[in-house]
Amino acid sequence: MTMVLPEDEIDFDAYMADTDVQHKVRPAGHWEADLVDEFAPPDGNAVQHPRLPWSRLDNRIALRPGEVSLWFGFNGHGKSLLLGQSMLGVCAQGQRVCIASFEMRPRKTLARMLRQFTDSDQPRPSQIREFVGWAHGKLWLYDQTSTVEPEKVYAVIRYCVDQLKVQHFVVDNLTKCVAADDDYAGQKAVVDKLTALAQGLGIHIHLVHHARKDRDETRPPRKMDALGASAITNLVDNVFIVWRNKAKYEADEPKLNEPDAVLICDKQRHGTGWEGVQNLGYHHRSMQYLQSGSASLNMAVWPHDGSGS
Repeated sequence: MTMVLPEDEIDFDAYMADTDVQHKVRPAGHWEADLVDEFAPPDGNAVQHPRLPWSRLDNRIALRPGEVSLWFGFNGHGKSLLLGQSMLGVCAQGQRVCIASFEMRPRKTLARMLRQFTDSDQPRPSQIREFVGWAHGKLWLYDQTSTVEPEKVYAVIRYCVDQLKVQHFVVDNLTKCVAADDDYAGQKAVVDKLTALAQGLGIHIHLVHHARKDRDETRPPRKMDALGASAITNLVDNVFIVWRNKAKYEADEPKLNEPDAVLICDKQRHGTGWEGVQNLGYHHRSMQYLQSGSASLNMAVWPHDGSGS
């Protein structure tokens, strides 16, 4: 089972047609098991839905099936890097992930995730083999780096769910799926369709997006600062904002008590409904984000204590 999915290996015709997943009518009893699961008490320390790799968020944020999470921030502030670390954590929790990055080749995406996995800026061949073996059956990447038609994205998602049993799908990023930044109707249509697919297929879709360029980068953006249509943040279930504190290391005397980055949950429609800020440090050798401490996390196992120490 290959980690990278070339276009020529997918029968797109079989997955391009709209399966009409959002218009199926069923009796209320169809969801009896779902209702039991919805209100079931926690089973000890069992994780019902995947968590992010920072322990302080364990009882605040979960990545539930049937939802879409928007990950956005300024260009160059580490959205894809932090999300890659998060997806390693999701894999460590026994979930299957596919990443479709239309701005970065799979080789580069995997190289960064490899550093996060091995805590090495120059992984040895034995470490590479260990990572590839660990990722087998857990992690796939779609091999296309260019603007892509939305229908092709939907087809790849259906294929991954049907053939690979993928539970988390990353679309990086929205601007590669629409004609222009001011194509508000196109943006709304894509996000609306992704929410329908997430709900109908029972998966979690992670959508990467940019903040408006005219915003002051010295302060974290908020959900209303997402580039383009307001419908983007209205339609998704969760909004996560990634902001890197670039001024900290550009100053003559860096304020070491300031965070290197912050992760803001600016919307959480379901679950606990928690919204707030998690300060993060940055571990340069492993390219990991840490909630405290100076040592990297073991991304191969779950749970992580999130401390880095």
